[in-house]
Amino acid sequence: MACNGRPPDGWGAFSFHARITPQEVPHPMPTAKKQAAVDGLKSQLERAHNLFFTDFAGLTVADITKLRGELRKDGSSYSVVKNTLFSIAASEELAKQLEQFLAGPTGIVFAGADPVAPAKALKQFADEAKKLEIKAAYIDGKVVAASQVLALAALPPKDQLIAQMIGSLASPMRGLVTVLAGNQSGLVRALERIREQKEAAVSTAHA
Repeated sequence: MACNGRPPDGWGAFSFHARITPQEVPHPMPTAKKQAAVDGLKSQLERAHNLFFTDFAGLTVADITKLRGELRKDGSSYSVVKNTLFSIAASEELAKQLEQFLAGPTGIVFAGADPVAPAKALKQFADEAKKLEIKAAYIDGKVVAASQVLALAALPPKDQLIAQMIGSLASPMRGLVTVLAGNQSGLVRALERIREQKEAAVSTAHA
């Protein structure tokens, strides 16, 4: 069939050019700066036990510096992140769970094993600054709503909680210690009698 540069009659506006779907468009190679940011986020995620997500819109550089200082007291760190880079750094499962919170300005608290201290620091700062919004948290492998973070912030510090638990168990523990001490005393007395009997038997044999 001869081709005169026009599509055959009846083909309308059909194009001879192949169409590339978005999935087929190759992703551009990340720049060195972006790759360094992704690597840094991966390192922070590996060290963190719990995560807190905030909207920092309205905060000044001085505000963020102050917040970082408060969080640092308990070993937590605060980073302003790009949502797309965090999604790349996180595992696919984690990124999917947190997708709804990775929108708009995002600042993340990378916290240790105790989630109470950073929750308290965030709530106190939010109450004072009136500019910080707590989006959600990721605690012990589960997504936690902002309301639950505020409830967590109302709990006593971890050390105080442990002291209260020990106090509530003090009476049963004392009873257990007494029982164990009594059993141990009985065992010692029984062993002592066996030793005396053996010594008596040896003395009789040599008499």
